[in-house]
Amino acid sequence: MMPSLANLIFVAGLMHFGILIASALVPFRLDWKNQLASLPKLHWQMYWVYGGYVVLSIIAFGVISVTNATEIAAGSGLARAFCGYVCLFWLIRLGLQAVLDVKQHLTAWWLTAGYHTLSVIFLTLVLIYGWGAIHG
Repeated sequence: MMPSLANLIFVAGLMHFGILIASALVPFRLDWKNQLASLPKLHWQMYWVYGGYVVLSIIAFGVISVTNATEIAAGSGLARAFCGYVCLFWLIRLGLQAVLDVKQHLTAWWLTAGYHTLSVIFLTLVLIYGWGAIHG
């Protein structure tokens, strides 16, 4: 028996919080402090601002999904628009997995496993929210 859309959206909401763990490691694993030091101040400030907006979006997706899974699954126009936007957000991010040059940073088995796990999570989010956008 397939889980209900509401249950899938709730679980997808929780997945967003897991993604934040990986996001928190990025500035350290990529050594932003040293790597961005040669940039003008405005440029490295923009990295942090853009990163902050992405993190805030992921938090919002998670909170909205966990606290409103039933309403989102009910399929109102707003719920379907939300699902469509989240689906597109993760579809773009999944597409970036194919073009980002990360190989030099996957220096341990757990980093490689984490990278591939994130790819699976992104695909899962695309499928869940895509289903919500189309069939909500």
